[in-house]
Amino acid sequence: MPASDDRAGTVRACFAAFQAGDRQVLEDTLTDDFRFFSPADVGIDKARFFERCWPNHEMIRSFELTRVHEIGDDEVLVTYEAERNDGSRFRNTEVYRLRDGRITSQEVYFGWNL
Repeated sequence: MPASDDRAGTVRACFAAFQAGDRQVLEDTLTDDFRFFSPADVGIDKARFFERCWPNHEMIRSFELTRVHEIGDDEVLVTYEAERNDGSRFRNTEVYRLRDGRITSQEVYFGWNL
């Protein structure tokens, strides 16, 4: 895992782990009080995140991070384009909040098919 002061690196490592199917990296990087927010899942906890969201890694071929910006002292903004295994593509923007080098929350804004 990247150094605790490399918030963007921590988030990048999570995208790489999601794509590679390396759940342990995410388990280690998400705090115990982690919360996930999206229009479909508002404030779900870490266990529910792995139940609902983790299986999606099997449908993703690749991510291209087009925007990664550290904001303030604890946030990272990411926009990415992803390709599914069937060749279809989509774009999302996400906001991550970190504490002591670990992710405490993730907000996902989705809906763009490319």
